[in-house]
Amino acid sequence: MLDIPSRVRVHVETLLAAQNDMGVCDAIEQYAPVGKPDAMNAPHLPKVAGIDSTVPAPTHTVAPTRATTGTSSATSPHAPGAVLQDRLAGWVSDLTTLHELTERLARTASLADALQELLRAGAALVGAQRGLVVLEPGDGLGPDTTIGLGLARADLGHIETVPRSSMSYGKILDGLPGGEGEIAQPDLLSEDGLDPRHREVAARLGYAASYALPLSTDAAGRLGAAVWLYDEPAEPVERQRHLVGLYARYAAEHLARLVELDRTRACMATISEELLPSRLPRVSGVQLAARHRTGPRGGGDWYDALPLPDAALGLAVGSVTGSGPSAVAAMGRLRASLRAYAVMEGEDPVAVLSDLELLLRLTEPARSATALFAYCEPALRKITLAGAGHSPPLVIGERRTEFVETSLSAPLGMLACWEAPSVEFEAAAGETVLLYTDGLLHRTGDPMDRAFARLHAAAASVPRALRTDPGAVADHVLRSVLPDGLDTADSEEDVVLLAARFE
Repeated sequence: MLDIPSRVRVHVETLLAAQNDMGVCDAIEQYAPVGKPDAMNAPHLPKVAGIDSTVPAPTHTVAPTRATTGTSSATSPHAPGAVLQDRLAGWVSDLTTLHELTERLARTASLADALQELLRAGAALVGAQRGLVVLEPGDGLGPDTTIGLGLARADLGHIETVPRSSMSYGKILDGLPGGEGEIAQPDLLSEDGLDPRHREVAARLGYAASYALPLSTDAAGRLGAAVWLYDEPAEPVERQRHLVGLYARYAAEHLARLVELDRTRACMATISEELLPSRLPRVSGVQLAARHRTGPRGGGDWYDALPLPDAALGLAVGSVTGSGPSAVAAMGRLRASLRAYAVMEGEDPVAVLSDLELLLRLTEPARSATALFAYCEPALRKITLAGAGHSPPLVIGERRTEFVETSLSAPLGMLACWEAPSVEFEAAAGETVLLYTDGLLHRTGDPMDRAFARLHAAAASVPRALRTDPGAVADHVLRSVLPDGLDTADSEEDVVLLAARFE
């Protein structure tokens, strides 16, 4: 129990008479002695987790009581000091709950996780078991999504068949009359004028009441709406509404930040994909497949495949240092330059990379890059390649799974004059040559020697039935080297795989 200072207990009869007409904090402010208040005497509690403690607690946090005639105020359970202790303790308990819930929400890093946490916390605050949140930013830029709590995808599909204007979230999102704030429907099935389809869906899913709140901020505007569903006729009491309203305001600010981050990631991913080949060429005697995973900030990993004169094929992979828009732009410039050099002198991969290194050193002296270029003659299954600080290709076939022996070389832009010899080898019929970037190895989190061993084991374990499809080979290697969703998880490292199967 809180220890109430003696100065707060003065004028108890006056405070007791006034407590039904004013809040506890107002009574403290009126009757406390003038002067510097101590910590407990202060009319406002300190802020907790960004919640404005100056908002008075709802008057029903502890029900008002009256003194009992003939009972000493020092011993009565309803003495003014006990009433004040109970009400302040209830207020502190509410703030502590909000602090814990907002801390949990703040730890969510993805939009989907934040929406799920919002639904769970809101359901706990309003006493519901199920609910849904509809994310639909008012600026029309997305992302648009609907997530349910205790509702399967089919249940959400049933709800979406209800005319939008008759749903509480529809009124909020479309700015219809009555959708300006909270919408409580304590007994849906007995409401006059309820849409027949809404009544049918409510009976089918087994909910009888709902409570909805808008999700909006001053800066971002409307973001969406959250709806919680009750199995029986019910509605949250004033204290619950007060708490969930505070929580929803904080949640909306957090969601606005995640929406902006999600849009930035989608934009960077789109730019990266647009700078890479929209489709791979069709060249007689070889099948091609590529896989690309972009980090949240956008990276500089790239690949390319282009037909060359004399029925030849040029294959390239590379990685530019850094991440973000500048790395993506540098990657686009480097790839475009390599295409030009490959068309002019592709049969000499060393010359291609030498020209690329000179361009990089003159135009972007503060940046370096790794690259590998292979000149392929599909009719002969002959490959001539050169690498600049890049990982060696991997040959996957029925009788062998081995790395191509390439000479040690420095990345582009690291030396005053780059130079490295080329390597020639032949692929047997049915073998797949796998080119990849270092991001595949770095994402494993293992030392490089163990990462290379993991890659070799993954390639060797490709099932026989999949080896005729280079896309299936790339997928198997990707999932085996990066299990448990590491291939799609957010990472600073981009991943590129380019597979070429020779017939």
